[in-house]
Amino acid sequence: MSNKTHIVSAIGERFLLVPSLLNEALAANDRAKYLLTLLQTAKLHADSPETVVPDLNAERLASGASSAVYDTAVAETVSLGADMYAMPGAAMLCAALRDNLLAMIAPFEAAQKPETVLFQQRLQALSGSPWCGEDDSISGAMIASLTSGDSSRGDSVHLLIMEMHRSLNSLQNEIATESVDGALTYGLKGEDRALVAAFMKGVNRTRPLKFEHPGLGSTATRIGGKLIIQNDIGTTDAHVLVVRVDGTRVAVTCTDNHLPRLLFFQGMFAGWDVMWGDVRSLADQAFENGGYHLCVGSHQARNKGDLKAYLAHLGSRLVFLIDWNRARKRLQILVPKEDALSLLSWCAANDIGHMGFLKAGGERMIFDALQFAAGGNLTYGVTLAELLGREAALAFLRFIFKACTRGLLDKRPLAMIRDEARVELSGYYHNAQQNLLDLASNHAALAVEIASGIRDGLLTASNSASFPCFEMIGQRAKEWERKADDLVTRARELAKLSGQADAIRQLLETADDITDELEEAAFHLTLLKPEVMEEEIRLPLAAFARLLVEGAQEYLKAIENARGIHRSGSPEDMHDFLKSIHRITVIEQESDTVERAVRKALVNSHVDYRQVFVIAETAKKLESSADALMHTGMILRDQILGRLMES
Repeated sequence: MSNKTHIVSAIGERFLLVPSLLNEALAANDRAKYLLTLLQTAKLHADSPETVVPDLNAERLASGASSAVYDTAVAETVSLGADMYAMPGAAMLCAALRDNLLAMIAPFEAAQKPETVLFQQRLQALSGSPWCGEDDSISGAMIASLTSGDSSRGDSVHLLIMEMHRSLNSLQNEIATESVDGALTYGLKGEDRALVAAFMKGVNRTRPLKFEHPGLGSTATRIGGKLIIQNDIGTTDAHVLVVRVDGTRVAVTCTDNHLPRLLFFQGMFAGWDVMWGDVRSLADQAFENGGYHLCVGSHQARNKGDLKAYLAHLGSRLVFLIDWNRARKRLQILVPKEDALSLLSWCAANDIGHMGFLKAGGERMIFDALQFAAGGNLTYGVTLAELLGREAALAFLRFIFKACTRGLLDKRPLAMIRDEARVELSGYYHNAQQNLLDLASNHAALAVEIASGIRDGLLTASNSASFPCFEMIGQRAKEWERKADDLVTRARELAKLSGQADAIRQLLETADDITDELEEAAFHLTLLKPEVMEEEIRLPLAAFARLLVEGAQEYLKAIENARGIHRSGSPEDMHDFLKSIHRITVIEQESDTVERAVRKALVNSHVDYRQVFVIAETAKKLESSADALMHTGMILRDQILGRLMES
C-alpha cells in the first residue's frame, strides 16, 4: 500500500481507494494466473526433462510480473523423487502468489462488499499449511492443489482467483464513471479516451453481426503506465481478451477453450505486423474440455494513427469469435473441415459473419432446401459438398451467409430468407444433375473412341506394313475401357448419396457392357496375322465397326438431347432424342446381318482354324456391343419418359 493510500485509509475514507485498489487487484489477478501457469509448466518439464523448455517470457511481461528469475525457473526445476521438486525462486513465488491474492481481496474490503469475509476465510483455509519450503522445494501434490480447477476435489487457489476475478469485473462495472462509446471506463488519462474510442469504433462497427447474442462488453482503465482494455467476447468463462497499450505498443492476451478458434483469431491479423508467442494449453477442469489455451500477440505501431487503426481492427474482429465453434461444427456437416474453416475466414474478411446463418436455421435450413430441390428424394447423410461438388457447395454457402446476414439486418422474415435459399439451391442442384449426365456423356464418348479405333484399323489394314496398328489400337482401347470403368465407379458412389444419381448408375452399369465388349473386340484383333486379312473378311468387319461407331454416336447425341428435355422444354429436343434411340435399335438389327456376312466369309475362306476363331470372336464381341447399345438406349428412353410423367 502506498503512503497516499495509507493516509486516505487512516482518515476513514477508504471507499475512495476502491478505483486504485481495483486496478491493483486486476493487475494482481494477471500475475497470480501467470504464477500458477509457471508452477504447472515447471512440474511438467521436470517430469519430462527431454522435452523443449517452454518460454514464458512473453506471458511474464504481459502479466506485469517483474522478477526475471522466473524466466529460467522452468528449465532449472528438477524432480527430487517422492513427488518433490526443487524450483529456483519457489519460496519467493509462493509469497508473491499470496500477496497477489490479498491484493485481489483489498477492493472488496474497501467497498465493504459482503463477499469480503468469504474470500478472506477461503484464503486462510487454503494457507493452513505452507505452499513451498524455505529451501525452494514444493510437492507435486501441492502444485496440483494450488492449480486445480475441479471444484469436486475441494477448494483451490485457482478456483478462488477465478471467483474473485468475476467479482472484480462486477465491481469494475459498478464504479465505472464514464462510458466511452459503450466501454465502461474509469481512471483514464490523456489520450486514453481516444484510444478506447478507436477500439470501440471497431467493436461497434461489426457489433450488429451478433444480433441478439450477448457479449462484447468492454471495460477500460489505466493500471500503472498502461491502458488496459478488456472485452468479454461471449458467454464462455474461458474466452476473454485483454489489451494492454503501452505507448505505441499493444499486447493482446486471448484465452479460449477451443484451440481452433484461437488459431482462427490469429489468422485475422495476417495483414498486420503481429508477433504471436507460443500457444499455451493449460489443464483446468473448471472449463469446458478440461482446460483452456492462451496466446499473447504484440504489435508495435509506427505512430498514433497506426495505433488507432490497429485497435479499431482488433475491436472489429471480436464479433467473429462469438459462437464460432458452433458455426464450425454446423458447417462440417455440410462440407469438409478445411472448407468450413475457409468459409468462416471468408465471412470474417468480408464483414458478413456467421451468426445470421445460425439464427436462420443453420444446416437445418440447408437440408430443408435440399429436400425441396430433390423432390424429397435425398438420401440421409449426404453432404452438400458430395451432392453439388466442392466449389459449387462453397459458392452456394457464401451466398447463403450473405443472404442470412443482410436479410436479418434488414428485418426480413425468416421464411423469406429460407425461400431464397431454396430458389438458389435449386439452380445449383439442377447444375449438379447436369453433371451427372456428364458422366454418361463422357462414358458414351469413350465408346465412340474405342469403336472408331477398331473401324479405322480395319479400314487401313490392307497390307502388312499397316497391320501393326492393331497393337496400338488394342492398348488405347484398354486405357479407354479403364477410364469408362472409373466413371461407373463414380456413378455408384454418387448413387449412395442421392436418389437422382441412382438412375445414372443403372444407365452406366448397362452402358459399361458397350465399352467392355468393344475392348474385347479390339484385343482379338491384336491376335490376327496379316496374311489372313482377306478383303472378303476385312470389309464386312470394317462395316460392322462402322455401324458401332454410328450407334455410339447416336447414343451420345441422345444423352446431349436429354439435357434439354422437360415438360416446358423445346419439342425439337424430344424429337431428336427419340430419333437417336430409334436409329440405335435399327443399328442393332443391321448388325445381325453384318455378323452373318462375316461368318459366311469365314466359311468360304482358307484361313487357319485358329485365326477363324479369332475373327469369329471379334464379330461376336461387336454384335454383343450392339446389343448393349440397344439395351442402354432403351433404359435411357424409359428414364427420360418416366421423368416427364412425374414432373
